[in-house]
Amino acid sequence: MSILGLGRAARQVGGAVAEVAEVFTVNATKAEQAAHQRYVSALKQAGAEFRLERKGWFDRFIDGLNRLPRPMLALSTIALFAYAMKDPAGFSERMQGLAYVPEPLWWLLGAVVSFYFGARELNYFRGYRPNIPVVPVLKQETQPPSGGNPAIEEWRSKKN
Repeated sequence: MSILGLGRAARQVGGAVAEVAEVFTVNATKAEQAAHQRYVSALKQAGAEFRLERKGWFDRFIDGLNRLPRPMLALSTIALFAYAMKDPAGFSERMQGLAYVPEPLWWLLGAVVSFYFGARELNYFRGYRPNIPVVPVLKQETQPPSGGNPAIEEWRSKKN
C-alpha cells in the first residue's frame, strides 16, 4: 500500500479526522495532563503559602497571645450557660447588673471587639503576598522620534 502512497494519505486523513474530533470532544490525555498540572501548581502554591518561618521566642509568644481571644470568647460563652444552670440566682443578679451598663459603653465594647478582629483579618490579608512576576516598565520617550512625518516636522519647526 505504501507504494501507491495510500499509507501516507490514510495517515493524513486520520490526523485530520482526529483534529476535527478534538473540536467536538475533549482529548482525554490532554485533559488529564492539564488537570495534573493544575494539581501540581496548587500544591506548590499551598507549600509556598504555608512554609514554616523560623521565628524568635518573643514572636511565638505574641502569636500565642493573639490566638487566645477567640477561644476565650467561645469558652466563656459556654461557661455562662454552665453558670446559669449551676447558680441561677447569681447568674440573674449579674445579668441585671449588665442591664445597668449604659448603651454608649456597649457601643464602645462592640467597636473594640470588631476593630480587634477586623485588624487581625487585615493583618492576615496584608501578610499574603502572591508570587506575581515583576514586569519591567519600559521608559517612554517624552517626544516621538522625528523623521517619520513631514507635517509634524514642519509644525515643530514653526513652534520653535
